[in-house]
Amino acid sequence: MDADDPMASETFLRVIGKRRRPEAGTPPSALVRATMTTMANYETRVPRGVFIYSSHEEANRDWEKWRQHTMRANSRVPPHD
Repeated sequence: MDADDPMASETFLRVIGKRRRPEAGTPPSALVRATMTTMANYETRVPRGVFIYSSHEEANRDWEKWRQHTMRANSRVPPHD
């Protein structure tokens, strides 16, 4: 059984799953809106801009520092002193 996607002009040989595309013009549900808001407010802790480094090690040092800040901020484990 073929499944057509008129929006992408594609024909699929097989569709796996039960999720249906909402009717065109239907507003998203409250759950979908809440999920989109949560994703839009996600912070990476990486400053915006263009960075020029003199070495890979210097760039990796900054990346690891930003990643560590993000992991701490998103951790569900309370910090210990």
